[in-house]
Amino acid sequence: MTPAIDAREASDEKAYRLLPAGDRAVTVELGAVVDPVINARVRALDAAIANAALPGIIEAIPTYRSLQLVYDPVRISPEDLRDHIDALIRDGALDDDHAVHQGRHWTVPVAYGGDNGMDLDSAADLLGLSADDVMDLHQSAEFTVAMIGFQPGFTYLSGLPEALHLSRMDTPRTVTPSGSVSIGGIQGAISSVVAPSAWHLLGRTPVRAFDLRREDPFLFRPGDTIRFSRIDTATFGELAKRADRGEDILAPETPPAGPNGADA
Repeated sequence: MTPAIDAREASDEKAYRLLPAGDRAVTVELGAVVDPVINARVRALDAAIANAALPGIIEAIPTYRSLQLVYDPVRISPEDLRDHIDALIRDGALDDDHAVHQGRHWTVPVAYGGDNGMDLDSAADLLGLSADDVMDLHQSAEFTVAMIGFQPGFTYLSGLPEALHLSRMDTPRTVTPSGSVSIGGIQGAISSVVAPSAWHLLGRTPVRAFDLRREDPFLFRPGDTIRFSRIDTATFGELAKRADRGEDILAPETPPAGPNGADA
């Protein structure tokens, strides 16, 4: 286990650790569990560091419970970086609700069930619900993009209704399609590429979460909010053809936020 190079406690609830990640990165660990409050603090710290424009920061990578900072050791030492992080947290960076709510909102079309959502019926059985109940609950939730990872553009979503919490399958599928809209544990997700998965596939969206033809290949960002809206298979096919041609088939419903957005 990699030892912590330092630890600070802003308060009992906001203890954090700085962990080295090689000689050019450090991880600011704000918690040990998947929790929306911890994730909001990660995004708030990400925004504060972006606003502070610290010298030598190359990239900031937010996750559910930590923020990894890749830095140029010629321009900033680990000790100076630690001091900057200390100062930001002392100044209330973890409590900056304004920064946390700078995300955009999306309504993502989904074709549920059938070949597009092969686990809808089995998930409903395991949950003791009807397939219609599962779709209704899934569409009723406002999800928050907690982080992007695992695959390029794979979108982890917090905010899954408790009635849909369901352990992942014991045996993963070796292949699942891109655009799969799924649930696993207490999370929701939108996949970006063909990949193995043990999540329960409820449906599929024609929206490309990752597309190298776009100026920004990543459609969603941590802090964005998402609702799902049901479409039929014919509409899915039409939108998928447009997406295949490189057309933008989805736009945010609110304009991008100001400089506090999680662009780092």
